[in-house]
Amino acid sequence: MKMGKVAGAAVIGAMMTLGGCASIVSDSKPKVGMYSLPTNANYVIKDSAGSVVLKGVTPGTAILETSRGYFKSQSYSVTFQKEGYTETTVPLKSTVSGWYWGNLLIGGLIGMLVVDPLTGAMYTLPDDATGKLTAVSLSPVSQPQASVVPQ
Repeated sequence: MKMGKVAGAAVIGAMMTLGGCASIVSDSKPKVGMYSLPTNANYVIKDSAGSVVLKGVTPGTAILETSRGYFKSQSYSVTFQKEGYTETTVPLKSTVSGWYWGNLLIGGLIGMLVVDPLTGAMYTLPDDATGKLTAVSLSPVSQPQASVVPQ
């Protein structure tokens, strides 16, 4: 019975010293679903610096970094385009993961200040981005007016 308690304490001790709570539970490169209404729209994902990181067609999946450096979250903008529809852009903002705060509960100061910020696991992105495209309304073509020629 004592051996089980010792092993359990060793596992908890290792978690507290070797890793951060968020890096144990979450992913610093989550899969984000790309959807549009209507489907089969092209999308372009740009990072916070304005660089294109990925292009695709909906529905699709993007694997994106949550961090751009130590204690720096990464955010994106996703532009959806489809012929006959107005282009729309949706923001993808990273937020602090709830698991990151778990470091406070288990006393993981190393995880909170080193591991999770360095791995990017302290941040999370939304599960998906959906572009709602509006059909372009075509104005009726004006008919040329007949000119009256005096006689």
